[in-house]
Amino acid sequence: MSENEAVTAAEIERTRRLAADADRVVVKAGTNSLTDDESNLDDAKLDKLVDDVEDLLSRGKEVILVSSGAIGAGMGRVEYPQETVEDSQALSTVGQSHLMRRYTESFERYGRTVAQILVTDHDLADPERFTNFRNTIETLLEWGVVPIVNENDAVATEEIRIGDNDMLSASVAIGVDVDLLVTLTDVDAVYTGNPKRDADAEPIEAIGRNYGHVQELVAGSSSQGMGFGGIQTKVEGARDASEHGIPAIIAGSAEPDVLERIATGKPVGTLFVPVNGVIDD
Repeated sequence: MSENEAVTAAEIERTRRLAADADRVVVKAGTNSLTDDESNLDDAKLDKLVDDVEDLLSRGKEVILVSSGAIGAGMGRVEYPQETVEDSQALSTVGQSHLMRRYTESFERYGRTVAQILVTDHDLADPERFTNFRNTIETLLEWGVVPIVNENDAVATEEIRIGDNDMLSASVAIGVDVDLLVTLTDVDAVYTGNPKRDADAEPIEAIGRNYGHVQELVAGSSSQGMGFGGIQTKVEGARDASEHGIPAIIAGSAEPDVLERIATGKPVGTLFVPVNGVIDD
Protein backbone atom coordinates (compact mmCIF):
# COMPACT_ATOMS: atom_id res chain seq x y z
CA MET A 1 0.00 0.00 0.00
CA SER A 2 1.26 3.48 -0.82
CA GLU A 3 1.88 5.55 2.29
CA ASN A 4 -0.34 8.29 0.84
CA GLU A 5 -3.02 5.98 -0.54
CA ALA A 6 -5.49 6.71 2.25
CA VAL A 7 -5.02 10.51 2.02
CA THR A 8 -6.59 12.23 -0.96
CA ALA A 9 -5.15 15.21 -2.79
CA ALA A 10 -8.21 17.23 -1.78
CA GLU A 11 -7.66 16.43 1.90
CA ILE A 12 -4.00 17.43 1.63
CA GLU A 13 -4.87 20.72 -0.05
CA ARG A 14 -7.58 21.59 2.47
CA THR A 15 -5.26 20.78 5.37
CA ARG A 16 -2.50 22.95 3.92
CA ARG A 17 -5.02 25.77 3.68
CA LEU A 18 -6.03 25.25 7.32
CA ALA A 19 -2.35 25.35 8.30
CA ALA A 20 -1.74 28.52 6.30
CA ASP A 21 -4.80 30.23 7.83
CA ALA A 22 -3.91 29.30 11.43
CA ASP A 23 -4.13 32.26 13.81
CA ARG A 24 -2.51 30.52 16.80
CA VAL A 25 0.44 28.18 16.32
CA VAL A 26 2.53 25.97 18.58
CA VAL A 27 6.08 25.61 17.24
CA LYS A 28 8.19 22.90 18.86
CA ALA A 29 11.97 22.91 18.39
CA GLY A 30 14.08 19.90 19.38
CA THR A 31 17.52 19.80 20.94
CA ASN A 32 19.26 18.87 17.68
CA SER A 33 17.65 21.92 16.05
CA LEU A 34 19.36 24.18 18.60
CA THR A 35 22.73 22.62 19.46
CA ASP A 36 25.86 21.56 17.59
CA ASP A 37 27.58 18.16 17.62
CA GLU A 38 29.33 19.01 20.91
CA SER A 39 26.00 19.93 22.58
CA ASN A 40 26.85 23.61 22.62
CA LEU A 41 23.96 25.93 21.94
CA ASP A 42 24.36 26.89 18.28
CA ASP A 43 23.76 30.63 17.87
CA ALA A 44 23.15 30.36 14.14
CA LYS A 45 20.54 27.63 14.59
CA LEU A 46 18.75 29.52 17.36
CA ASP A 47 18.74 32.77 15.38
CA LYS A 48 17.39 30.92 12.35
CA LEU A 49 14.56 29.51 14.48
CA VAL A 50 13.72 32.97 15.79
CA ASP A 51 13.80 34.35 12.23
CA ASP A 52 11.30 31.67 11.22
CA VAL A 53 9.03 32.39 14.19
CA GLU A 54 9.16 36.09 13.32
CA ASP A 55 7.83 35.19 9.86
CA LEU A 56 4.64 34.04 11.61
CA LEU A 57 4.51 36.88 14.14
CA SER A 58 4.88 39.49 11.41
CA ARG A 59 1.76 38.04 9.77
CA GLY A 60 -0.23 38.74 12.93
CA LYS A 61 -0.23 35.16 14.16
CA GLU A 62 0.18 34.16 17.80
CA VAL A 63 3.06 31.76 18.47
CA ILE A 64 3.75 29.56 21.49
CA LEU A 65 7.28 28.18 21.30
CA VAL A 66 7.97 24.82 22.97
CA SER A 67 11.73 24.56 23.18
CA SER A 68 13.97 21.68 24.11
CA GLY A 69 17.70 22.15 24.51
CA ALA A 70 18.23 23.00 28.19
CA ILE A 71 20.15 19.85 29.11
CA GLY A 72 22.11 19.95 25.86
CA ALA A 73 22.99 23.59 26.35
CA GLY A 74 24.07 22.82 29.91
CA MET A 75 26.39 20.08 28.70
CA GLY A 76 28.09 22.65 26.50
CA ARG A 77 28.62 25.01 29.45
CA VAL A 78 30.06 22.79 32.20
CA GLU A 79 32.58 19.96 31.97
CA TYR A 80 30.63 17.29 33.81
CA PRO A 81 29.20 14.06 32.36
CA GLN A 82 25.50 13.27 32.16
CA GLU A 83 25.57 10.00 34.10
CA THR A 84 22.69 10.25 36.58
CA VAL A 85 19.23 11.81 36.80
CA GLU A 86 20.68 14.34 39.20
CA ASP A 87 23.32 15.26 36.61
CA SER A 88 20.63 15.88 34.00
CA GLN A 89 18.57 17.97 36.39
CA ALA A 90 21.56 20.11 37.33
CA LEU A 91 22.64 20.47 33.71
CA SER A 92 19.14 21.65 32.79
CA THR A 93 19.37 24.54 35.26
CA VAL A 94 22.65 25.70 33.75
CA GLY A 95 21.38 25.27 30.20
CA GLN A 96 17.93 26.76 30.73
CA SER A 97 19.27 30.11 31.88
CA HIS A 98 21.69 30.21 28.94
CA LEU A 99 18.94 29.16 26.53
CA MET A 100 16.59 31.92 27.69
CA ARG A 101 19.34 34.52 27.59
CA ARG A 102 19.96 33.69 23.95
CA TYR A 103 16.25 33.65 23.11
CA THR A 104 15.87 37.07 24.76
CA GLU A 105 18.78 38.47 22.77
CA SER A 106 17.63 36.96 19.49
CA PHE A 107 13.98 38.04 19.73
CA GLU A 108 15.11 41.54 20.75
CA ARG A 109 16.45 41.92 17.19
CA TYR A 110 12.78 42.24 16.23
CA GLY A 111 11.68 44.22 19.28
CA ARG A 112 9.94 41.13 20.73
CA THR A 113 9.66 40.22 24.40
CA VAL A 114 9.72 36.58 25.53
CA ALA A 115 8.56 34.77 28.67
CA GLN A 116 9.71 31.50 30.20
CA ILE A 117 7.21 28.88 31.41
CA LEU A 118 8.48 25.61 32.95
CA VAL A 119 5.96 22.83 33.56
CA THR A 120 5.70 19.24 34.77
CA ASP A 121 3.09 16.61 34.08
CA HIS A 122 1.34 17.60 37.33
CA ASP A 123 0.81 21.08 35.93
CA LEU A 124 -0.89 19.69 32.83
CA ALA A 125 -2.87 16.96 34.58
CA ASP A 126 -4.23 18.98 37.49
CA PRO A 127 -7.25 21.07 36.33
CA GLU A 128 -6.50 24.04 38.59
CA ARG A 129 -2.83 24.16 37.65
CA PHE A 130 -3.62 23.80 33.97
CA THR A 131 -6.18 26.61 34.19
CA ASN A 132 -3.47 28.83 35.69
CA PHE A 133 -1.07 27.77 32.92
CA ARG A 134 -3.63 28.51 30.22
CA ASN A 135 -4.58 31.87 31.74
CA THR A 136 -0.92 32.87 31.81
CA ILE A 137 -0.49 31.87 28.15
CA GLU A 138 -3.59 33.84 27.16
CA THR A 139 -2.41 36.95 29.01
CA LEU A 140 1.07 36.80 27.49
CA LEU A 141 -0.38 36.46 24.00
CA GLU A 142 -2.69 39.43 24.63
CA TRP A 143 0.39 41.42 25.61
CA GLY A 144 2.22 40.40 22.44
CA VAL A 145 4.79 38.42 24.44
CA VAL A 146 6.14 35.13 23.03
CA PRO A 147 5.70 32.30 25.60
CA ILE A 148 8.59 29.82 25.58
CA VAL A 149 7.60 26.56 27.26
CA ASN A 150 9.84 23.71 28.42
CA GLU A 151 9.60 20.82 30.84
CA ASN A 152 10.85 21.68 34.31
CA ASP A 153 13.65 19.11 34.35
CA ALA A 154 15.12 20.45 37.59
CA VAL A 155 12.18 19.20 39.68
CA ALA A 156 10.58 16.57 37.43
CA THR A 157 11.01 13.13 38.96
CA GLU A 158 9.91 10.01 37.09
CA GLU A 159 6.31 10.14 38.28
CA ILE A 160 5.80 13.77 37.25
CA ARG A 161 7.82 13.82 34.03
CA ILE A 162 6.01 14.57 30.80
CA GLY A 163 8.74 12.51 29.22
CA ASP A 164 9.21 14.34 25.96
CA ASN A 165 8.62 17.83 24.62
CA ASP A 166 6.94 16.29 21.58
CA MET A 167 4.12 15.17 23.85
CA LEU A 168 4.26 18.46 25.78
CA SER A 169 3.77 20.44 22.59
CA ALA A 170 0.76 18.30 21.64
CA SER A 171 -0.76 18.77 25.10
CA VAL A 172 -0.28 22.53 24.88
CA ALA A 173 -1.74 22.64 21.37
CA ILE A 174 -4.84 20.72 22.47
CA GLY A 175 -5.30 22.51 25.80
CA VAL A 176 -4.79 26.07 24.59
CA ASP A 177 -6.94 25.74 21.47
CA VAL A 178 -4.34 26.37 18.81
CA ASP A 179 -4.95 26.07 15.08
CA LEU A 180 -1.69 24.38 14.09
CA LEU A 181 1.15 22.34 15.60
CA VAL A 182 4.54 22.49 13.86
CA THR A 183 7.33 20.19 15.05
CA LEU A 184 10.75 21.23 13.79
CA THR A 185 13.48 18.60 13.81
CA ASP A 186 16.76 17.67 12.16
CA VAL A 187 14.90 15.37 9.73
CA ASP A 188 12.91 17.19 7.04
CA ALA A 189 9.90 14.82 7.08
CA VAL A 190 8.64 11.46 8.27
CA TYR A 191 10.20 8.77 6.07
CA THR A 192 9.44 5.16 5.25
CA GLY A 193 12.77 4.28 6.92
CA ASN A 194 15.81 6.00 8.36
CA PRO A 195 16.96 8.40 5.61
CA LYS A 196 20.38 8.62 7.24
CA ARG A 197 20.98 4.89 6.72
CA ASP A 198 18.49 3.73 4.11
CA ALA A 199 18.99 5.16 0.62
CA ASP A 200 15.58 3.81 -0.39
CA ALA A 201 13.69 5.62 2.39
CA GLU A 202 11.10 8.00 0.97
CA PRO A 203 9.40 11.01 2.57
CA ILE A 204 5.74 10.59 3.45
CA GLU A 205 3.74 13.58 2.24
CA ALA A 206 0.68 13.17 4.45
CA ILE A 207 -0.66 11.04 7.28
CA GLY A 208 -4.34 10.49 7.98
CA ARG A 209 -6.19 7.19 7.73
CA ASN A 210 -2.85 5.58 6.86
CA TYR A 211 -1.55 6.30 10.38
CA GLY A 212 -1.48 2.62 11.41
CA HIS A 213 0.73 1.72 8.46
CA VAL A 214 3.07 4.65 9.08
CA GLN A 215 3.23 3.80 12.78
CA GLU A 216 4.38 0.28 11.89
CA LEU A 217 7.12 1.70 9.65
CA VAL A 218 8.38 4.07 12.33
CA ALA A 219 8.15 1.48 15.12
CA GLY A 220 9.96 -1.07 12.94
CA SER A 221 12.93 1.20 12.32
CA SER A 222 13.10 2.09 16.03
CA SER A 223 12.99 -1.56 17.15
CA GLN A 224 15.92 -2.31 14.86
CA GLY A 225 18.00 0.40 16.47
CA MET A 226 17.36 2.70 13.52
CA GLY A 227 15.25 5.33 15.23
CA PHE A 228 16.08 8.73 13.86
CA GLY A 229 15.57 12.14 15.43
CA GLY A 230 13.20 10.72 18.04
CA ILE A 231 10.70 10.51 15.20
CA GLN A 232 8.38 8.06 16.95
CA THR A 233 7.30 10.51 19.66
CA LYS A 234 7.05 13.31 17.11
CA VAL A 235 4.62 11.21 15.08
CA GLU A 236 2.64 10.32 18.21
CA GLY A 237 2.42 13.96 19.29
CA ALA A 238 1.34 15.14 15.85
CA ARG A 239 -1.26 12.39 15.70
CA ASP A 240 -2.64 13.39 19.11
CA ALA A 241 -3.13 16.93 17.83
CA SER A 242 -4.75 15.76 14.58
CA GLU A 243 -7.19 13.61 16.54
CA HIS A 244 -8.41 16.83 18.17
CA GLY A 245 -8.97 18.53 14.84
CA ILE A 246 -5.62 20.35 14.78
CA PRO A 247 -3.52 20.05 11.62
CA ALA A 248 0.11 19.20 12.38
CA ILE A 249 3.34 19.27 10.40
CA ILE A 250 6.72 17.67 11.02
CA ALA A 251 9.39 19.55 9.09
CA GLY A 252 13.12 20.23 9.01
CA SER A 253 14.34 23.13 11.12
CA ALA A 254 17.16 23.76 8.63
CA GLU A 255 14.76 24.20 5.69
CA PRO A 256 14.88 27.78 4.36
CA ASP A 257 11.91 29.92 5.47
CA VAL A 258 10.19 26.80 6.75
CA LEU A 259 7.44 28.55 8.72
CA GLU A 260 6.82 31.15 6.03
CA ARG A 261 6.33 28.34 3.52
CA ILE A 262 3.77 26.74 5.80
CA ALA A 263 2.01 30.10 6.23
CA THR A 264 1.75 30.46 2.45
CA GLY A 265 0.37 26.96 1.87
CA LYS A 266 3.48 25.47 0.26
CA PRO A 267 4.33 21.74 0.64
CA VAL A 268 6.63 21.29 3.64
CA GLY A 269 7.61 18.14 5.54
CA THR A 270 4.91 15.65 6.49
CA LEU A 271 1.34 16.84 6.94
CA PHE A 272 -1.03 15.29 9.51
CA VAL A 273 -4.63 15.54 8.36
CA PRO A 274 -7.24 16.09 11.12
CA VAL A 275 -9.19 12.88 11.58
CA ASN A 276 -12.28 14.06 13.47
CA GLY A 277 -14.23 15.29 10.48
CA VAL A 278 -12.97 18.88 10.52
CA ILE A 279 -12.03 18.84 6.84
CA ASP A 280 -14.73 16.50 5.57
CA ASP A 281 -16.81 17.76 2.66
